Amino acid sequence: MSLVLGTATPGGGFPVYGDAVAATLNEVDPALDVTTRNTKGSTENVPLLESGALGVGRPPATLTILAAMYSTPGMFVVRADAPACAIDDLRGRPVVFGARGSGLVILARYVLDGLGLDQTRDFAPIFLDRAGDGHRGEATLAARLPQARETTAANTLAAAPRRELIHAGVLRYLKEIGLT
Repeated sequence: MSLVLGTATPGGGFPVYGDAVAATLNEVDPALDVTTRNTKGSTENVPLLESGALGVGRPPATLTILAAMYSTPGMFVVRADAPACAIDDLRGRPVVFGARGSGLVILARYVLDGLGLDQTRDFAPIFLDRAGDGHRGEATLAARLPQARETTAANTLAAAPRRELIHAGVLRYLKEIGLT
């Protein structure tokens, strides 16, 4: 059976993860031929599933969630010497929200909506064409600095010199997932 697994834009983590999932499924079940397809992310994957363009979840099949791939917490990051101390301080400034169509862009929109802010009205938004566009030099940094290889929610909490430096929304998220 041939199946197509939708991932996200090249350069980000989801295509790499999807390739690993496909390789694993192909290895453990010789009857399967799973290939991956780069997409614009969540906002493209759902319509592709609904239209049958992706082999997993082909209508009219009853869909079942197999597993969450991995969580992707969002955060606003500025240089330590930047004058911005809160999201509101970024009003009118350029902000990179991620790759067009990614779930991270949607997450940012939800967070900003909850704060009474709008991505396009209150900021000079930058949307990447590829997830990797925002990560130039990351591999070089990770090769030089082991702790740059992975950033997790737990690391965010552990690495903050003072708890009050962590945004209240991030602290709420960390509490929701049981880290505080």
